Amino acid sequence: MTHHHLAEEAKPSLAPARQLTLRFSSTRRGARLARQLAVQQFTEWTSLPYDSDPARAVALVTAELASNAVRHGSLPGRDFRLTLHLLPDCFRVEVTDTRPERLPPPVTPPPADETSGRGLLLVEAYADRWGRTVRDAYTKTVWAEVRLRTTGS
Repeated sequence: MTHHHLAEEAKPSLAPARQLTLRFSSTRRGARLARQLAVQQFTEWTSLPYDSDPARAVALVTAELASNAVRHGSLPGRDFRLTLHLLPDCFRVEVTDTRPERLPPPVTPPPADETSGRGLLLVEAYADRWGRTVRDAYTKTVWAEVRLRTTGS
């Protein structure tokens, strides 16, 4: 092996996107902790401030996806999983719960006198893309992506 070959091996490859996965209890406290952690990771990985528009969008989207998992997607004693991905142009939040048969309903504005059911409208408003994935008979993942841009750029 030549010295040149060793140098090539040691060269860092393009770093894969950062990823973090944690489990939280299917409680309001678990949903709150998931939101706090998502914003903390977002600001740490991107160096964008807590009060930037993307950080606020991450907080709102994570809070909504986590609270939906707690409210509609949990079975007794089962946690939900939060996975965060830093991708080249966006931050992806994935919340996986244990109720694959309970898919998010189509997003339609609720009647004006309705006080619940606005959550996925907020996700739709603040995320650049969002959707759901069912990979097996035991879980579903609802995900949302927030672009890494700030207002004016």
